[in-house]
Amino acid sequence: MLDGGAMFGVAPKILWQALYPADENNLCNWAMRSLLVVDGNKRILLDTGIGNKQDEKFFKNYYLNGNDTLEKSLVSHGFSTDDITDVILSHLHFDHCGGAVKYNYDKTQPELTFKNATYWVGKKQWEWAVKPNRRERASFLKENILPIQDSGHLKFIEENTELFPNIFVRLYDGHTDGQVVSFIKYKNETVVYVADFIPSSAHIPLSYITGYDTRPLQTLLEKKTFLEEALKNEFILFFLHDLYAECCTLKNTEKGVRADEIFTLNDYFQESF
Repeated sequence: MLDGGAMFGVAPKILWQALYPADENNLCNWAMRSLLVVDGNKRILLDTGIGNKQDEKFFKNYYLNGNDTLEKSLVSHGFSTDDITDVILSHLHFDHCGGAVKYNYDKTQPELTFKNATYWVGKKQWEWAVKPNRRERASFLKENILPIQDSGHLKFIEENTELFPNIFVRLYDGHTDGQVVSFIKYKNETVVYVADFIPSSAHIPLSYITGYDTRPLQTLLEKKTFLEEALKNEFILFFLHDLYAECCTLKNTEKGVRADEIFTLNDYFQESF
């Protein structure tokens, strides 16, 4: 759970609460999703959630709720952490990369959660995270980051590129420097893992930008360009943080681009077969 004002920035509560209700403490409940892409021998995991390395005081500040874990979710689909070949970290804020590293059995040393995987991170984001600015310092935790480099499994994304045959990645700088957004081709569709570029369907309106974004005006420009392209090409948006909408398509309205159909990937797969 996070403060609604922080999540919606300068947008007035009277407007955003109609889309995303808050409790008496102004807290909204959010999802924390990862996405697994299986393509031939590749098992590519996008983001790893918050993990479990921090102490009770840390986790109490975020009111974690629900019984799902990344490992349990992988097992439910017939995979283990050892099966993952690649991890793409959209960025290095703790709720996106915390699960990339775990402690060993006696909690004396950190180790990779996905020991057979190559970890992909935007180079600008890595440089930004290991020498953090004051605004984001609390979100970049060294125990989540440095063990990846020490393991020798780290690779950098330095430009917009086709990282894998069906995954194209782009770098965006409004939320945090070098955030990776993944465009996944499936049949004739493109599913976009928008990460914190557009945290939820409620953030599709251009002015709805989180207070966590380091360059909100840049986010505004990046989002405008992206939404125009997404509408034209009928992209499917996959939301990491939206409790109510896992995926959506887009439509044009008098007020601009908005969410159209809302559905889960399971719904989509059932309809596509």
